[in-house]
Amino acid sequence: MKESNSTFSNVYYLLVILLTSSIFSCTDLDKKEGTSVNIEFSFPTEHYKDALDGRLILLISKEIETEPRFQLRDDSKTCQGFGMDISNWKPNESQQFDANAFGYPIQSFADLPSGEFYVQAIFHKYETFNRADGHVVKLPMDRGEGQQWNRAPGNLYSTPKKITIKDGQLPSLNIQLDQKIPAIAAPEDTKYVKHIKIRSKLLSDFWGRDMYIGAHVLLPEGWDTHPNVKYPLAIMHGHFPKDFGGFRTTPPDPNLKPEYSERFDVEGYNVMVQQEAYDFYKTWTSPDFPRVIAIKIQHPTQYYDDSYAVNSEAQGPYGDALTYELIPYIEQQFRGIGEGWSRFVYGGSTGGWEALAVQVKYPKEYGMCFSACPDPIDFRAYCLVNIYKDENAYYEEGTFRKTLVAGHRDYLGNVDATLKDMNYRELVLGSKGRSGQQWDIWEATYSPIDKEGYPKRIWNRLTGEIDKEVAAYWKENYDLAYIMKRDWAKHGNDWKHKIHLYCGDMDNYYLNNAVYLAEEILSETTEPYYDGEVDYGDRAEHCWNGDHDNGNHISRLRYHRMFIKKYVEKVDKVAPKGADLTSWRY
Repeated sequence: MKESNSTFSNVYYLLVILLTSSIFSCTDLDKKEGTSVNIEFSFPTEHYKDALDGRLILLISKEIETEPRFQLRDDSKTCQGFGMDISNWKPNESQQFDANAFGYPIQSFADLPSGEFYVQAIFHKYETFNRADGHVVKLPMDRGEGQQWNRAPGNLYSTPKKITIKDGQLPSLNIQLDQKIPAIAAPEDTKYVKHIKIRSKLLSDFWGRDMYIGAHVLLPEGWDTHPNVKYPLAIMHGHFPKDFGGFRTTPPDPNLKPEYSERFDVEGYNVMVQQEAYDFYKTWTSPDFPRVIAIKIQHPTQYYDDSYAVNSEAQGPYGDALTYELIPYIEQQFRGIGEGWSRFVYGGSTGGWEALAVQVKYPKEYGMCFSACPDPIDFRAYCLVNIYKDENAYYEEGTFRKTLVAGHRDYLGNVDATLKDMNYRELVLGSKGRSGQQWDIWEATYSPIDKEGYPKRIWNRLTGEIDKEVAAYWKENYDLAYIMKRDWAKHGNDWKHKIHLYCGDMDNYYLNNAVYLAEEILSETTEPYYDGEVDYGDRAEHCWNGDHDNGNHISRLRYHRMFIKKYVEKVDKVAPKGADLTSWRY
């Protein structure tokens, strides 16, 4: 799960609940009487000579310390956004912004407050894919940034402009998207860190074009001087890694200006990050640290910064591509042992779900998993929603009132965003599941596809009404706790010793609730007993990973040194008789 940094009129809500389609159209809302929106956009031929498809996002902010495109978030500090789909937009052709375009946190232009503001527009470019299943879909291709709409190379944006809004009326504007986000340079190899990128046949066949997956590889100390040694493979799952972060061979930059971390409420956190990375280098090369190959996988999709490491109808066979194409290739190139017991997975949040998911989906191909603060692993607690029993995701409904469902809290339980807020922000960023954000990627991973080839909604994004048929599909295919319970008689021996779960009991996204339910299932296992570990951090927030001695801001930087040691301490329980457990411990 990604961290990310509201009320509307009763009249609007009455309009919303009349809408029954789960696929949101940006023309569904009627323009309020008296609303005048005359905003035209264009882009020059110097950026593109051909027509473009994509999502045009208009952003309005009060402050300009950072550009408006970096200010859209789930909580009260957000700027305002409106979004609309555009097809076949030609260079130098004016495009009128739709006065009825959906907005967040305010839904209608007419309800905007009066005052002086800054406006900026960004165009998130889509490409056309002719998939093997016969569907033709338009989606944003990752361009080396990890599927970030406000940073994607090739996206167009405008220079922020100051305007005055009065009584819901905006001035007439002619905005040119005169800026183009530049390409990102690929990282360079070093003595310890290598970079791998391969064409996946499985994914290329599915998407109808060349598709690539890759990894950043951290080689063990002495790899070059021990040419006959083969090593276990430590696989870290998680969000798109630009490089093998958290590892540097030099002390912190002496001229680095300390910066405050809003997320952790810590001064000088950037200096701490560099110090931890340097300390890890010293630990990695020390004589008593286990010698393994560690990798961070790059597998961004058209829906998110990574694929969730499993096969799915909307995204294709990413689980098989990673397990049967990428990982064996890395083991062959860098002398991995290449057997299931010698591969172990770990990660937090999104990476925590993926670590458990690949262990569950490929029980013999991986030897152990360490899953920290995982995204919902039991859909009876899909954050605060039970998708099987609840009728609505946004509200707890009674006879005489309804209460908004919380989406994000701090360690004391203070709520700063509701589930509806988070979903409405995504509606601004993209229709048909194309926002590139958290709730959309869960649908892109877990859902069957609709008649157009896009992911089916688990609930109506406007009203919150849950689709029970989609929920049933999720249960049988991606509810990890349920699958373990269902299949324990079949795979219990393959999962024994391998399942390790960690979560803070005040996780910001309520992810601990699903871990509680999964723990109940695991604790009741017999023949064999799961013989793993489930642990909780007292008042610990999102990203807690089992470290009871340090705060999240530090422990989140120590995944490798923590879980590599845990695996080595327990490897003899999963390794077959006669396995080499000594040559790589020099």
